[in-house]
Amino acid sequence: MPATVHQISISNGGVPKLPVPSARVSLQGLEGDWQNDRRYHGGPDRAVCLFPLSLIELLNAEGHPIAPGTIGENLTLAGIAAEGWAKLVPGSRLNFSGGVQLEVVSYSNPCSKIRNSFRDLEFLRVREDLHPGQSRLYSRVLKEGSIATGETFTIEYAG
Repeated sequence: MPATVHQISISNGGVPKLPVPSARVSLQGLEGDWQNDRRYHGGPDRAVCLFPLSLIELLNAEGHPIAPGTIGENLTLAGIAAEGWAKLVPGSRLNFSGGVQLEVVSYSNPCSKIRNSFRDLEFLRVREDLHPGQSRLYSRVLKEGSIATGETFTIEYAG
């Protein structure tokens, strides 16, 4: 199964982020998306938040009511197994067929705003130091453009 964009999600601030069929991607992130607390979210080094569909499915199997966009990710990505996601470390790049290029910069520490996506409000379930390889990822935009649901991409793993 090729790696594809399962869902693109934006909001005027806060969660859940809601699906859109496509979005323009600039150095600051997705057009139409905003973050309420810009000290910790958004900006050029946290322009696009990523999370895989495979981990949403794993978390659902554990009893968490998470769904695409509910923990604030902009791109929910399909076709990446949990083992592959764990290899996406800072410096890794995602090259989308439409021309957008992203570089992973850091892990996204979860905050209590996403607690309703987790059984017993366990939002720390996606914290990198507690559950390695199961965190959201922040990325910077190396090449701007447009991105669409269903678009394919390749990964260049760092190291």
